[in-house]
Amino acid sequence: AKAVLQLKNEREKARRKLEQLDSALSALAGLGESSGKVGRAQTLGMKPRVMSAAARKRIAAAQRARWAKWKAARRSK
Repeated sequence: AKAVLQLKNEREKARRKLEQLDSALSALAGLGESSGKVGRAQTLGMKPRVMSAAARKRIAAAQRARWAKWKAARRSK
């Protein structure tokens, strides 16, 4: 009878500990949640940079030239 009483006491302690852990987990769960937004936050007051079509064409052409040079160097090896 004494052993049964001890086991019931241990079970009650374990139940209380589980409740504490559950409440701690639920409190921490709210801290790590994101707002659903992904990406870089935009600074207030600053406008996004806009690139002209001509500038994009120049940059694309320069990148194609770099790739062509790199591929030519790889073929010659």
